[in-house]
Amino acid sequence: MKVVAFNGSARRGGNTAILLGHVLAELAKEGIETELVELAGATIHGCLACRKCSTRKDRRCSQTDDMGNVCIDKMAAADGILLGSPTYVADISPEIKALIDRACLVSGANGGMFRRKVGAAVVAVRRAGAIHAFDALNHFFLITEMIIPGSSYWNIGYGREPGEVEKDEEGIRTMVTLGRNMAWLLKKVGANP
Repeated sequence: MKVVAFNGSARRGGNTAILLGHVLAELAKEGIETELVELAGATIHGCLACRKCSTRKDRRCSQTDDMGNVCIDKMAAADGILLGSPTYVADISPEIKALIDRACLVSGANGGMFRRKVGAAVVAVRRAGAIHAFDALNHFFLITEMIIPGSSYWNIGYGREPGEVEKDEEGIRTMVTLGRNMAWLLKKVGANP
């Protein structure tokens, strides 16, 4: 089994990556293969609404000059998907938004590529707006018919400067619990064909 995590932060290794790392560590303890994909510095364009994915049905977006199809391929190959974003003006980052918009359309155009995979959202926040960002990421999982594991609280960690999120003890505990619950659910659901 494999879980791929996408860090939608403009900061590599920052608070969002740290939170995702705690979830991935728990998954790895359970023998699940993990991968972290950092979107910082990568080019990923927004959806063009061209609908070519609906006519071609080749499990790919028509845009080929960025990282979009690489990410979609990784999502399709994984049993679980983690999406992480910092909170930008009470919402998700433009990089992760571009990814989920395109992946959602490609999945739907190809019979539900992510159906019954396990997915979870992780959000880093300085102060407020995280619930809306968390909700936005969860909408991707719900509309693509994925299964979302719960945790002991919303999957949010507080911190502004890189590394500050480590001081949020409850946030870290929430990530650890999320990792354990995601591992349990993945084992119950089994490898996605």
